Amino acid sequence: MTNRYNRHIILSEIGQEGQDKISKAKVLVIGAGGLGCPVLQYLTAAGIGTLGIVDFDSVDISNLQRQVLFGTSSLGENKAIAAKRRLEDLNDCISIIAYPEKLTHKNAIGLFNQYDIIVDGSDNFATRYLVNDASIITNKPLVFGAIYKFEGQVSVFNYNDGPSYRCLFPTPPEKGAVPNCSEIGVLGVLPGIIGTMQANEVIKIILDIGKTLSGTLLCYHALNNQTIKLNINKSETEIENVLNKKESFHTYHVEELCEVKDSSISIKDVIKQRNIQIIDVRETHETPKIESLEVTSIPLSTLESQLEKINPENKKAIFCQSGIRSKRAVSLLEALDITNCYSIIEGAPDIKSYLKEQYKTLSDER
Repeated sequence: MTNRYNRHIILSEIGQEGQDKISKAKVLVIGAGGLGCPVLQYLTAAGIGTLGIVDFDSVDISNLQRQVLFGTSSLGENKAIAAKRRLEDLNDCISIIAYPEKLTHKNAIGLFNQYDIIVDGSDNFATRYLVNDASIITNKPLVFGAIYKFEGQVSVFNYNDGPSYRCLFPTPPEKGAVPNCSEIGVLGVLPGIIGTMQANEVIKIILDIGKTLSGTLLCYHALNNQTIKLNINKSETEIENVLNKKESFHTYHVEELCEVKDSSISIKDVIKQRNIQIIDVRETHETPKIESLEVTSIPLSTLESQLEKINPENKKAIFCQSGIRSKRAVSLLEALDITNCYSIIEGAPDIKSYLKEQYKTLSDER
């Protein structure tokens, strides 16, 4: 056994005592898809004592572009079961439990109570809010990851009295407002990068070493290798609201979480409107720049300290690199009672391409 984990044990920060902590840890991974696969691989290799896998979906050929636990022999098989078989070959010294079922409000609390740390590898907002709320109710640290096209996010929630996912995004977007990977696509290596970061956070939590991403949202863009960290403020109100649902939590349905106001808008609709302020919440060094429109630059990291730049009379159309941070900005402004805020669906590269095409069309007509 020592030989298997030797490279851990010889690290002074880990040693045999740290490896023993890893071997006693119990980690539940929600989803064995793009994010779940690398999380599961590295946690299995690290020697996590008990590893739970929740996934009701089956392996499809389109998954093989990024879900590296699976091969053609796994097609049609339940992902949790297929992942368990592959992982047991990687490390037969740990306990791996497959839950080939859908996570719901009825089974979440019971499952979460059996584990020390929860890892969210889900691909939809309804499940993310369910995982967050169940983590708060059971008081379990939650390691979060999300991917969209070329951009990924990682954070740690509900850890050492830190903020939760609802402190970052109080309410979900309207169902269908944000396309998933099957609709918009995703760079195949991106979930590997983000999932590995999630596994790293799990190990740090178990060993209590380094600095975790609690209170911080790490945003990574694969095309330009830009990494941005955004602070997350804890909202006692949001957490208290979840705890108040504890007794009736099992009666909720996932679909109920998605019945909220749509705050998205397309760049096509933005340029048709008058009295609208366009706000770029990317960091000032990010490209491409949108030079053909009048744009107010207010990085999300400094948004609360630059509210004077926002015109209270106009509608506010907010964009970022891919549409993720702009939604966070809308939530933040609405929490500050700044209304008529909309997130532009397209990211900056798509906006620039659309405007360039519009300019070309006008030139051709002339």
